[in-house]
Amino acid sequence: MRLPLVSPFTIATGTMTEKIFPLLILRSGGLEGYAEGVMDTLPDYLEETVAGAMDLLATVLLPQVLGKAFPHPLSLARVLAPWRGNFMARATLEMAFWDLWAKALDMPLQTVLGGEGEAVDVGVSLGIAPIAATLDSVASHVLQGYRRIKLKVKRGHDIALLEAVRQEFPDAHLTVDANCSYTLADTDLIRRMDEFDLDYIEQPLAWDDIHDHATLQSRVRTPICLDECIRTVEHARKALQADAARVINIKVGRAGGHAAARAIHDLCEAFCVPVWCGGMLEAGIGRAHNIHLSTLPNFTKPGDTSSASRYFTRDIIEQKLEARDGRMPVPEGPGIGVTLDQHYLSTATLSRQEFRP
Repeated sequence: MRLPLVSPFTIATGTMTEKIFPLLILRSGGLEGYAEGVMDTLPDYLEETVAGAMDLLATVLLPQVLGKAFPHPLSLARVLAPWRGNFMARATLEMAFWDLWAKALDMPLQTVLGGEGEAVDVGVSLGIAPIAATLDSVASHVLQGYRRIKLKVKRGHDIALLEAVRQEFPDAHLTVDANCSYTLADTDLIRRMDEFDLDYIEQPLAWDDIHDHATLQSRVRTPICLDECIRTVEHARKALQADAARVINIKVGRAGGHAAARAIHDLCEAFCVPVWCGGMLEAGIGRAHNIHLSTLPNFTKPGDTSSASRYFTRDIIEQKLEARDGRMPVPEGPGIGVTLDQHYLSTATLSRQEFRP
């Protein structure tokens, strides 16, 4: 699929003008389960790519499951477990099965995951832009009631931005996301962020690091939130035991699917560490999965599941996933609760493959 973004989205690693992603439809017993892949076209967030994930799905993962019966998503996860890495590709298949399985039970995904509630608190993630433009964007989203404002930062676009935003919005819940743009050599600079009463600093150091984050956390007051480097429950355990993370961002696609995301959620709850649901500029299918996951009890900080219209002029689903007063309603109905807009789907599709047992 290819969806143009309403406006370019810039972070420390680059600028996106469109979202290209695989959409998987699993069919069984007259039902369909849906999931989006969250990998990028180039390995600039993590090492997975769209091309590599689609090849792995086509040649390895789908042939292992098509034509076979699985009584529960965990039984499917056991089939996928022997393959190393490739968490986003595995998540695409696993998440589509969770949707299909919940529909077979005629239950919402949130119910089979163990969540509850009619809506979840949401925040907004603002890309890198000139300070004046960022101030206007913060003002707009504060008025819309978003419960948290996340500012993308990088070396050279950080302290001056925070000074301006905090002066203008002294009571806003602010966080920053560095997307791995600093090192321990920047500790003095990062320590200056303690002045701005941030809820947390997200992934300031390397994408595959836990140890240096523990060192940094010992030197700053603001909680460190880990994102890119938490891909398994073992990563989460090591980070929590080392005090490398006092908040964790759970991205279901990055973690390998709902089963792993729920295990990380439960572990963090045992450590009394809050979690929130991060976003990867998902369209409606991925956004719906995120909303349902966010109804689990330890998702106590607002996630990135802001209104779809912020990113796309038209979504690939019939329903409009729009936040109201900082709350995103949970889609109703079996599974993820949304249906594909078949007409628009055909216009946004770059290529199509069909697999049979």
